[in-house]
Order: sequence, then structure tokens, then C-alpha cells
Amino acid sequence: MKKVFLTMLLFCSLLKATADEGMWLPMLLGQQVYNDMVKRGLKLTAEQLYSINKSSIKDAIIIFGGGCTGEIVSEKGLIFTNHHCGYDAIATASTVENNYLRDGFYAKSLAEEIQSKLTVQFLVSITDVTKQVEASLGTLTGQERLTKQQVAYKVITDKIIDEKKGLTGRMYSMFKGNQFLLFTYQTYTDVRLVGAPAESIGKYGGDTDNWEWPRHTGDFSVFRVYMAADGNPSKYSTANVPYKPKYSLPVSLKGIKDGDYAMIYGYPGGTNRYEVSNGVKLKTDISNPTLVSLRDMRLANMYTEMIKDPAVKLKLASNYASVANYWKFFDGETKQLLKFKTYEQKQNYEMGFANWAKSKPEFENVLSNYTANYTAWTPYEKHRVYMAEGIFGTNILSRSGGLIPLKDGIEKNDYEKQMKSVEAARAALKEEFDAPSDKRILAKVMELYYNNVDKSQQPEGFYTMLAAKYGSLDDEATYKKFATDVFATSLMLNDDKWAAFKANPTVDGLKADWAYVTLDAFNSNWSKNYLPKLAKYNATNAELGRLYLKGIMAKDPIAAKKMYPDANFSMRVSYGNVKSYTPRDGALYDFVCTSDGLLQKYVKGDYEFDLPENVVTALRNKNYGQYEDKSRKKLVVTFITTNDITGGNSGSPVLNDKGELIGLAFDGNYEALSHKIAFDKDLNRTICVDIRYVLWCIDVIGGAKNLVNELKLSK
Repeated sequence: MKKVFLTMLLFCSLLKATADEGMWLPMLLGQQVYNDMVKRGLKLTAEQLYSINKSSIKDAIIIFGGGCTGEIVSEKGLIFTNHHCGYDAIATASTVENNYLRDGFYAKSLAEEIQSKLTVQFLVSITDVTKQVEASLGTLTGQERLTKQQVAYKVITDKIIDEKKGLTGRMYSMFKGNQFLLFTYQTYTDVRLVGAPAESIGKYGGDTDNWEWPRHTGDFSVFRVYMAADGNPSKYSTANVPYKPKYSLPVSLKGIKDGDYAMIYGYPGGTNRYEVSNGVKLKTDISNPTLVSLRDMRLANMYTEMIKDPAVKLKLASNYASVANYWKFFDGETKQLLKFKTYEQKQNYEMGFANWAKSKPEFENVLSNYTANYTAWTPYEKHRVYMAEGIFGTNILSRSGGLIPLKDGIEKNDYEKQMKSVEAARAALKEEFDAPSDKRILAKVMELYYNNVDKSQQPEGFYTMLAAKYGSLDDEATYKKFATDVFATSLMLNDDKWAAFKANPTVDGLKADWAYVTLDAFNSNWSKNYLPKLAKYNATNAELGRLYLKGIMAKDPIAAKKMYPDANFSMRVSYGNVKSYTPRDGALYDFVCTSDGLLQKYVKGDYEFDLPENVVTALRNKNYGQYEDKSRKKLVVTFITTNDITGGNSGSPVLNDKGELIGLAFDGNYEALSHKIAFDKDLNRTICVDIRYVLWCIDVIGGAKNLVNELKLSK
């Protein structure tokens, strides 16, 4: 295996970047991209951005908790990330008596920091293993290629594993299978909660302001990573010491101006900007509308109970936030894809590709085969979404999943492992379960599935049985009666029933559980009749995507050198500027939001726009401390940039031209929610919490000057 080097610039992208578009692999920037960064204002060398042999910015960037980005900001392993990234850990640490989620929390000493189940991962190295993987794949195509590819991955990553040092390898397929990179990570498992603002600050604006600008959300939380005394990762221990980083980010209090250079590092989770027109149509016509309607129903039922009882709100908070976030995203994505005529734009491009591909056997049938594949799958897409967001969107059914393999274990008289798995699921269900809301969600899911999924695709005999036992399938009361029985007979919910079953586990005992019977019917139907179709559809799309991209680069190799790769949760850097924008005719959005807006939106006692009294008092008294914006004489809360990001970038550091931390990225704007498929060069904005507001909350409101003292401040 040989290291990645710059002559591979051809493979630095899937798409030609325009304006501030592009999530670039920092180790493969290429001179052309780096030069553009310098023209935009960057003052750092390429080696300061990314280096294997020396400390660089990349050493301060971490995968936080498996799905977000964080950054090291002190020589004692202090981590900044988003509030919503630390949300579950904050909620888990909270009780009704010590409600850190509601009231906020700041450790005044190391001893006060709270253990969590989180992990963080540092990038160690990247190696190009394309030749090695391709040699094992030969001329294989479709599912055979994908299966063999996973075998090749394991052979490579197994050589990296070092449990003592916490080293693991992860393979990334770039360019839809045209290049393969091995990323080596070091994982640390002792991560402790250090600080978080009150939820009314961290989620200020709630669902109303989600994906919107102007925005006044203090979306941050603070953690610390610990290590063993020898520097290696270690599970939680009082003997562990704060992590000593290779690099930590300096923090700027200088403020920002419209037009200032901005750079974002992080782990964007996924884009599909080389999707064909067929995929866009499937998204806008079926996938997104179905998902949005199901999530809308789930949210409404959870919200009804959450506003009644603080204990229920705390129990459901993490799940509700997760469901709500992408409910609004997919609704906005559909609207923007239609508004910008993305389907038509892609069709126009595909016409040009088809003309070029004529008489080129490797590529001439790619687009027609794409159309055939989508046509074959489309009748089943709504069913797929109903399984993922409906059947498995109910806690009772999703947590009962372990009962399915338990049946096989009972029949083989070897069920100890499955029994332990079910007991773990029972414990998890109790932590997150609210009977009134989940019962209503289950009833509604069963009703909607019956009415909206093609009758020929439904579990054979299930709804006939339901009608015979509970009444008309056109009456919602039928489904409510059914849901009541599911809850009454559930082994997952009733300790006495579970104890009796555990003492004498039988298949008949499982069949007395209506949650098991229901899940088994739907899961068996899906797994037997439709999962193979989905696997074939995905494998065919993967193969066609590889060929299509290969053809795109062959069609215009010069343009290919100015392209960037789709996001896939590998480290990326994007660059742009702090910048205001015009969302529609006659409207101009400033590049910052200030404390004035916080107070203007503030409604005492409101679910989304309340604020702690000490925050309101401090703002009204203009007690901004050293965090005041000198030009505005106010406290800047948030700002926007033109950077290209996506999910996974939550918590990413926003850096100025000197690589100093000026904010944390946490959201995108509604006008550009098509960004996973198509980047809008005029309207795309990244919403960031200003680092001065973060420090004001920690210092002035939280009284945790000890944390500010750890930072390298630039004034």
C-alpha cells in the first residue's frame, strides 16, 4: 500500500465546483484549490491545513459520538461541539431533580465532569488502496462485486486493528467505487460532559426556527476526552488524565465582517450530487412526502404528551429532536428540488451524456439501464418508507425486534445470547418509552399502512385477522383496540409476563405477544418478498453509478480535475466567506443575528422561545463582558457563511483566515435544502453560532471562567 499523493487530483471530485461549492479532502486539495483558498483570504500554508508528519489543523478535528464533528480547543482535551450532538448525553445525565437538560450545567473542576457513553475518533492517516481492492474484484459486477468488495475491505482493515492503542481502519469508496481509501482512526472511550447551556438556549427557536435564518440558537455543548497515563485510550477510570492533543484550535474574539474568509473542517455525512434524474423524481414524488407525513404524525403525538409533563419531555426529548430535525429537512428538500427544477436540469445534462456515449459500449446503455432499474423498483418505494418510518418508527415494535431471532433460538434450544439481547432492549425501551404517545402512534401507523400501501404488498391475512377480531378496517377505533392489546400482551413492557416467559421460554409464549405477532408478520413479508428486490435495486444502482461517473470523467477529463467527491463521512474542508444574502425579492438578510433578536423573540414560558431569567437580565443590562461585538456594541449570537456542508458537519469548527475558531456550524438555511442533491451557489448558507456567544454563555451566564481560561484567546 502506498500513501495518497497529489497526482491523484483527478480523483478529487465527483462534481465541478462552482462558487463556494465543494467539500474537499484536505489531504488532496491540489495546488489549484489551495491557490483559490489563498485568493479568498487564507493565510495558512497547505501543511498547516493537513500534515501527516507534523501537527496540523486536522489533528484537532474529531468524529464526535459517531455522527457529528467536534474540535479540540485546549491543551487539556476540551471539546466543543453542538448542543444537539451532545443532547442525548446531557439528557441521560439529567434527572427530574438535577435537570441539566432544562437548567444547563457547567463543571467548575475536573472532578465535577460527568461520565458519558460517548466516544471520539482522531484521524491518524489515509492510504490509497485502490489497486489492492480492484485486484480482488477483477471483472465482477453488481451484487457479486459489492459482496467481494466487503471481503477485500475486511482483509485490509483487519491489519490495522490495535486494541491497546485504539486503532481501527475504515474503508471509503470514493467516486461510487472508482477509488478506495483506507482511513486509520484512534478511538477514545472516556468522554465526559463538561458543560451545556439550558435547553432554552441550546434549542432556542425549536422546530419553528429549525433550518431557518434569522436564527438565535446557542447550539453548543462542551466535553472533555481522557486518556490513560501512558497516552493510550482507556475506558472510564478515575485514574485517567485529560487528553494531551497534537493540536488544539486557537479562539478568536476579534469578530467578523461581511466578506471575511471562512473555512469549515468536519465529517459531512453524505451527499448524492451525482444522482440521476430518475432518483430525483422518486425522491420528490414518493420517498420524501411519505417520510414527512409519517414523521409529522409521530411528532404530533409525542408533543401532545411532552407538554403535559417535564418527566415525559425529558424521556422523549432526544427521540423527538432526532425525528423533528429531518422531518423539516426532507419537506424543504422536496420544495427546493421542485422550485429549482433539479429534475429537468439533470435530464438536460443526461441528454448530452447520452449523445457522447453513443457507440461507446461501456457507457452507451448506462442511462437507459438506470431508467429500467428505477421503473422496476418504484412500485415498492412507498412500502420501504412505511417499514422504516412507520413499522420501525414505533418504539414498541422496533424494540421487539430481538424477539424474532429469539424464536429461532428457542426452536434450536440455544437462546441464551438472544435472551440477553432482548433484556437489553427491554431496559432501553423503559428509558425512552411513553405509553400514551407510542400507543397512538402504533394505532395510526397500522391504519395508514393499510390505507396507503398497495394491498397486494401487505402481509397476507394480517388485516383480515385484524378485522375479524377488532372490527371494520375503515374505523380508527379498530386500530386503537388493536394497539391496546399489543401493549397489554407485550413481553417487553410487562415484568411479570417476562419473568414467567423467561422461566419457560416457548414459541407459544411468543405468539401470545401481539407485538411479536405483528412484527413477525410485517418483517417476514418484507424480508421474503421485497428485501431481495431492494438489494437488487441497490446493487444495480451502485454498478451503474460507478460506470456513469467513470464516463463523466472520460467525457471531460479537464473538467474532472476541478471536481470534488461526494460527502461520505470522511474528513473534508470547505471554504467560502461570511456573507449576507437576498432570499427573495425585496428582502436582505444580514450576516449576523444579535442579542436584540433574542429579546425580540423571547416569550416567557413559551415552549420554543423562553429564556432563563439570568440571560434575559444580563442581555437587558447589556452585560456582554469581553464578548461584545465592538462595531455593533451588541452581543453577536449567530452568523452565516457560504460554506458547503451537510449532515455530520454539526459541531464543525468555523475558522478564520488564520485558522482561529470563530464559530460552530450547526445548520443550513431553508432556501437551499436541496444541497444533498444540488448546491445552490446564490442561496446556500451555513448557520453558525458565534464563538463569542458560546463563551459568554459559559463565562457570564454559567460562571465557568475556568473553562475560558483553558483556551488560547486571540483578541
